[in-house]
Amino acid sequence: MQQFTVPQFIDVEDKIIGPITTRQFIIMLATCLVIAICYKIFDLELFVVIGVILLTLGGIFAFLRINGRPFHYFILNFIETLKRPSLRVWTNWASDPLWVNDGIELRPKEQVAAAPRRNYARSRLAQLSLIVDTHGAYREEETSEEVEAIK
Repeated sequence: MQQFTVPQFIDVEDKIIGPITTRQFIIMLATCLVIAICYKIFDLELFVVIGVILLTLGGIFAFLRINGRPFHYFILNFIETLKRPSLRVWTNWASDPLWVNDGIELRPKEQVAAAPRRNYARSRLAQLSLIVDTHGAYREEETSEEVEAIK
């Protein structure tokens, strides 16, 4: 059988200039270009304010890591969490046997006769615990009273 080397550390980004990765370099380059455009458009006081804000945001997006992940992943996950509903409700009627999904819509089935209720004269806790302990191997024989109550 032929031996192959398995690549390791595939989640480590390539460094291009010292400790700076390609992603960090591109983010900082784009930030510097936007700051240069702001220098041409705005007067000095407004340029300084906007330049500091843009440089701070660019540095955060380029270098800040939260839980070992880049900051933009944190922002994307945060936005996704805000869009998700905070309360999730299970709609039991969709799995109700009285409803049928014919592929087009969910419609109620015809009324089915309800199964007769079983009335137990004694506690079944000991029986149920024995069934659970034996993983279903133990089955109690039904008495004639229980069989008649089922009918």
